[in-house]
Amino acid sequence: MLLAIDVGNTETVIGLYAMTDDERSSAQLSDAAVGFGIGSEEQPSGGLTHHWRLSTVPARTPDEHAVLLTQLLDLEGLDISTTVSAMAISSSVPSVTAELRHMVDRWFSGITCVVLGPGVKSGMHILYDNPKEVGADRVANAIGAFELYGGPCIVVDLGTATTFDAISESGEYLGGAITPGVAISLEALFQHAAALRRVELVAPRNVIGRSTVESIQSGAVYGFVDQVDGICRRFIAELGPSTVVATGGLSDLVAPHCETIDHVEPWLTLHGLRIVYERNVNSANVSAKR
Repeated sequence: MLLAIDVGNTETVIGLYAMTDDERSSAQLSDAAVGFGIGSEEQPSGGLTHHWRLSTVPARTPDEHAVLLTQLLDLEGLDISTTVSAMAISSSVPSVTAELRHMVDRWFSGITCVVLGPGVKSGMHILYDNPKEVGADRVANAIGAFELYGGPCIVVDLGTATTFDAISESGEYLGGAITPGVAISLEALFQHAAALRRVELVAPRNVIGRSTVESIQSGAVYGFVDQVDGICRRFIAELGPSTVVATGGLSDLVAPHCETIDHVEPWLTLHGLRIVYERNVNSANVSAKR
């Protein structure tokens, strides 16, 4: 089975994929897998059997990463040494990328591992001025969204930063927009406004807050809702009619209030990673046969 790992600045998302027909038939596929979201029909899960969401800790050593992955699978009754036959990694944190590479070399040297980055076959033409500047997670999101919904499409990733990515009708990565995320914006507010305190990040009862807590919640939630809708509408004005897909840790909070979002795919990055892994491994196998 394939263990896909997406390291974000705040959270790390991990998914386990059944890769063969035998693995799919013996595994219980996750009901929260790719294809279940706003405005979507129930689609095949793509083989996702288990998923976890963890805090990103840059100080973790390769050995600690290995212990953590082993324990996660053990909680599900799985032995990592016999269950995992491949890994695919994307990371927005260079120090964690290096530690995961060392972990694979030390503890999982017998498996195939693909780390999404420059030099790795993505199968998507990137039209950025400097393609190396595009984060691995944004590439994986674009690949996953285009594979699921075709183009043109827009991916909104609501994480530490909120990123918007545009994919053309023919599957080219066109570029996007980056804004500070909800959590970053609130942290800046609390640091620079002494009279304001941290609040639970939920949608308030009304847009017009009746207390300081509700006012902060309204500004945070509906402010970002309108930001998402506004930028997506500007993208659509350039792209033409497009499918808008939301993902990321805060998509469940923001997306239900948006008018432009068609689908919510919580495991979109992992889905794209799985596709990248298959493209690279299949390409290598074809080359080896030649």
